[in-house]
Amino acid sequence: MSTIKNHVQLIGNVGQEPTITNLESGKRVARFSLATNEYYKDKEGNKQTDTNWHTVVAWGKTAEIVEKYVIKGKEVGISGKLKTRSYTNDDNEQRYVTEVVADEILLLGSKNDK
Repeated sequence: MSTIKNHVQLIGNVGQEPTITNLESGKRVARFSLATNEYYKDKEGNKQTDTNWHTVVAWGKTAEIVEKYVIKGKEVGISGKLKTRSYTNDDNEQRYVTEVVADEILLLGSKNDK
């Protein structure tokens, strides 16, 4: 039961080409945005789309998979956890960012997808 305390699963489309960073420690990190859509009908019965954007971070072997196979527009499934961190911007203001740290990436769509 402890594994579901902070567990996120998302299916969406990659919004930008992933950025891969090689850290001085030798670790690799991949970052990309993921769009998830929800559909509903408004009062007039018109179909509406609500899009949410998520920042996804992947480390190590998962980052290598992202680097090799994940491209803008690709549909992927993500399993991981939420992580919130803070930083101070150039104006000396405290900012907070919540990211999805991916443990697993599932490549969806057909094999013909580029």
